[in-house]
Amino acid sequence: MTNGLVVFAMGSHWSPFQKGSSYHKLPARSLRKAIIQASVSKLILRHCGIVAATPPYRPTPTIEARRQRLCATRMNVATQSSEPTARHRWAAPHQALIGTTLAAAICATWLAVHFYAMFGLSVELATLPLVVVLMALQCWLSVGMFIVAHDAMHGSLAPGWPRLNARVGAALLLLYAGFGWTKMRDAHLDHHRHAGSEHDPDFDAANPRNFVRWYTTFLKRYFGWQSGVYVLSVVNVYWLVFGVPLTNIVLLYGLPAILSSLQLFYFGTFRPHRHDDHGFVDRHNARSEGFGTLASLASCFHFGYHHEHHVNPGVPWWGLPACRRAALRSGTVQ
Repeated sequence: MTNGLVVFAMGSHWSPFQKGSSYHKLPARSLRKAIIQASVSKLILRHCGIVAATPPYRPTPTIEARRQRLCATRMNVATQSSEPTARHRWAAPHQALIGTTLAAAICATWLAVHFYAMFGLSVELATLPLVVVLMALQCWLSVGMFIVAHDAMHGSLAPGWPRLNARVGAALLLLYAGFGWTKMRDAHLDHHRHAGSEHDPDFDAANPRNFVRWYTTFLKRYFGWQSGVYVLSVVNVYWLVFGVPLTNIVLLYGLPAILSSLQLFYFGTFRPHRHDDHGFVDRHNARSEGFGTLASLASCFHFGYHHEHHVNPGVPWWGLPACRRAALRSGTVQ
């Protein structure tokens, strides 16, 4: 019996339940007694140093955890920073859930305002204040939709779910102005690789300080004939098929879209990457605004924290304020 207990105590895979053992045919009561005796013997032998302690349990990473690590690695390879002190550790539990929930809220609000403005609102002198408010709100929500699509390009909307990122991003870009997902995503990743250089599709190397000329170049590169066909189709369907007044279409669909492109360009491209007498501190050729959190959210969904975004491209828009605060604490602000 003692020999059997020693074997049980020293064997890492032996079990009294395995077939062929002397315990396999014991009655249940005797089997429980044998297991207790073997466990006590094993503890005694371990205490005496005859049996090594069981190594600590290390849980196998879940599929979701592996997906997130793989996605983060892929996204950082293309945009890896050469300034290790500037990169900040940032992680949000349930990032995919938070990101998609915020995306759904922004998109649903945009659709609700849009359909009310097209089919439920009469534009007249009495409703003019409401029209102005809805114009401003729709402009800001349009910026938000594009920023969510931008996060999808980096995979930070839903880390580890590339198809979900692609589908959400493609739907929002189509809704925004008929933009194509693949073209916009590839161009934006090129922007990160060649920020502020002649190879940067967002940058106008000939006019790095001129807002009007740079914005004109920006529109020519991104607003192609497909976008024109999409916008004209929407306008004609609303006007000719559904009888929506042109006043509603122009004031509450056309103008917010145009103003949102100006807002995105001014706060998300021109101000962060424009040339001035001070230059830039690193290869990202980007600077951040000194706005507070609320002003940053109102201006461009925190896209004004642009240097932090370039250094940490895997951080979603709603996580950039935390990166900004970390940069301020560490003294790596640009």
